[in-house]
Amino acid sequence: MASDRGLYYKTPSTNFSTSLPLGNGRLAASVMSSPDRESLLLNEVTFWSGAPHTAGSGLISRPADPKAELRTTQRCLLDGNFNQAKARVQKYLESKKRNFGTNLGVGRLDIVVHGREDVSEFERELNLNEALTETRYKKGGHDFRRRCFVSHPHQVLVVNFVTSDPDGLELAVCMQGEGDAFTSWVQDGRLHFVTQALENVHSDGTCGVKGHGIIAAVVEDGKIEERDGKLIISGQGGITILLAFNTNYHESESEWKNKTSIHIDHASKLSMSNLLAAHLADYQLLYQKASLTLGSGSEETASLPTDERRRNLQASKYTGDPGMFALYFHFARYLTIAGTRADSPLPLHLQGLWNDGEACRMGWSCDYHLDINTQMNYFHVLPMGITEAMQPMVAYLTSSPRRAKVLHVHVTDPGWEMTYGLNVTGGLWMASHLIEIYEYTLDDQFLRDTAYPLLKGAAEFFLDYMIEDLTTGWLLTAPSISPENSFLVDIPGKHREEHCIHLSPTLDIVLLRDLFNFCLYASKVLETDTTFAEKIKATTVKLPTFQVGKHGQLQEWLQDFDEAQPYHRHLSHTMALCRSAQVSVRHTPDLAQAIKVSLERRQDCSDLEDIEFTAALFGLNYARLDDGEKALSEIGHLVSDLSFDNLLSYSKPGVAGAEENIFVVDGNFGGAAAIMEMLVRSSMPILEGPVEVDLLPALPKTWTQGRARGFRLRGGLEIDLEWSQGVLTKASFRAMSSGTIAVYYGGHCFKSGYQVSDIIELGSELVVCR
Repeated sequence: MASDRGLYYKTPSTNFSTSLPLGNGRLAASVMSSPDRESLLLNEVTFWSGAPHTAGSGLISRPADPKAELRTTQRCLLDGNFNQAKARVQKYLESKKRNFGTNLGVGRLDIVVHGREDVSEFERELNLNEALTETRYKKGGHDFRRRCFVSHPHQVLVVNFVTSDPDGLELAVCMQGEGDAFTSWVQDGRLHFVTQALENVHSDGTCGVKGHGIIAAVVEDGKIEERDGKLIISGQGGITILLAFNTNYHESESEWKNKTSIHIDHASKLSMSNLLAAHLADYQLLYQKASLTLGSGSEETASLPTDERRRNLQASKYTGDPGMFALYFHFARYLTIAGTRADSPLPLHLQGLWNDGEACRMGWSCDYHLDINTQMNYFHVLPMGITEAMQPMVAYLTSSPRRAKVLHVHVTDPGWEMTYGLNVTGGLWMASHLIEIYEYTLDDQFLRDTAYPLLKGAAEFFLDYMIEDLTTGWLLTAPSISPENSFLVDIPGKHREEHCIHLSPTLDIVLLRDLFNFCLYASKVLETDTTFAEKIKATTVKLPTFQVGKHGQLQEWLQDFDEAQPYHRHLSHTMALCRSAQVSVRHTPDLAQAIKVSLERRQDCSDLEDIEFTAALFGLNYARLDDGEKALSEIGHLVSDLSFDNLLSYSKPGVAGAEENIFVVDGNFGGAAAIMEMLVRSSMPILEGPVEVDLLPALPKTWTQGRARGFRLRGGLEIDLEWSQGVLTKASFRAMSSGTIAVYYGGHCFKSGYQVSDIIELGSELVVCR
């Protein structure tokens, strides 16, 4: 298999870390293949434990006048009374966990293959271009092949078996649930099961959504029998197993069960070739939008199993196989399309659409972590051109029952611990994706109908939430945190104390300045809310400026505190560089240097909390600092050292209470975003100004040649890039909106206006080639 087409192995899979992921944006499977069985771990995005509750109902104590209490707590912080502020937050802003819940695995589908044991030439793969797994081997000189995919058009899991053996096949099919609330039975030649998402770590063990599944078989020249609650299927030709599963999430009692029967009945009437053709037509429409080739590559390297290539990349210090970075990029594109679609009922969570079961069993929960993980799931989506994948997240933000929850949850019902629960801008950070959607599309209807109304509401909330520091004149968010990190305070006459609550951490400043500038721009474009815009304009100049500390670092907090955990995994203050245009090498070189110092100081710690999203953030930041070699080292470390053999990224044991390597999908997505940032960067420092595009800004020396197609840029642009011997040879821009552009490469700059459908082709000296 060629290096950019998929994952390939010569050894069986018996656990999650070697399984191959499939999905249709709602239903997912992790495929474990061995000669004697095909086992699939099933997931569904709405299969959650827990129950709804009203925001604020979990507060430990409710003040008589919440606004007055907030101001009292803020004044404590302004006066430096950290312990008083902490006590008030614990009393009035921390909440009980209650029945929050978690996304659980549905169960395990086992298909046992009866027959001889003389297996040879075993191999399995995940074909990224076709979104299917395939397992091949020989028994007794005969060929055996299995193919699995999850169809989005037909909403079923498909597992197909074929063989050249004249004796045919015999399969035993059973389904196991992950908990006690699971029942299965065979009726009319089909295996039915019902289950409920129950657990007692994140809820009380009595509440959760219900699910209903049906497993059916389509047999050519064979029969279906029942034995001990299993389906026993035999056939001379091919055998196709179909599975449909739905839950009662936002469905009536009759509708959700009927859906499962409708899906299975419809799919059962179609041939394997028809099911596959519909699946490919639907999937490839999205997957073939973009491509990337890195390095010339050798046939020998490209044909190696993926686990061997990963180890070889590690041994070469990440320089020996550029094609592995292209594979990681394409795997992230695949995971995005498999994990979320325009009609997905919920957005991507901590593990995308899959689940290794580890986060569910500990304090993390497989849910929406709003202090980097959920945001990073979407860092790559718009540059990849998979704009449809943003829709479930947009729906989650804008649906009325959730809007208050997402934007205000960390104030009205903030969480169970201050270090992450008081992340008051977590919802805003999520909502900032709406700004990016507009920057990439320049869609004024989206601006008018979706982005501006929600973000105006967020601005109104923070205008009311902030307090003025009469000494500096700054308007400050308080109480607030820099997610999960803490600092040391010298108390006069006492020892140093560790605290996490303070005023306007740098992350808040970044998010609020981008929010307010966007609202000003939108008000101007839409010709509305002039009075509100004037208020925003007056507030923006009162936001704190970025502060450089005693070590030359960008401060994480408003004051130059020493970090209590200098090795910490979160890099929230660096969002000013890697996720915003507020800091850049071109426009604010001193601040860019300060962030470089912050990164180096963090990396100098021998006990750095070295996990998947941290490596991705280092890679993104170094790409923005135009340092291709350091960006390569970080993303190479992510691919080689912080990803399983199946290339899914993970968090190490010992970090944030993890006892095992825990799959977290944000590393895959953040890594892909960093790879794109190394090759092309677009920014809009001023929304109404030109789009700034940097070509090959952080190209490593070992990526001597390559080609990128279909990358999206801010300003409604799409680009194709080619380079050879480390030098740009061609850049072709296609315009889907109107605007102006400034392109930078190798000391050259090209500036131009463009209209819809324009094509601009540039050479290495940025001269027009057409």
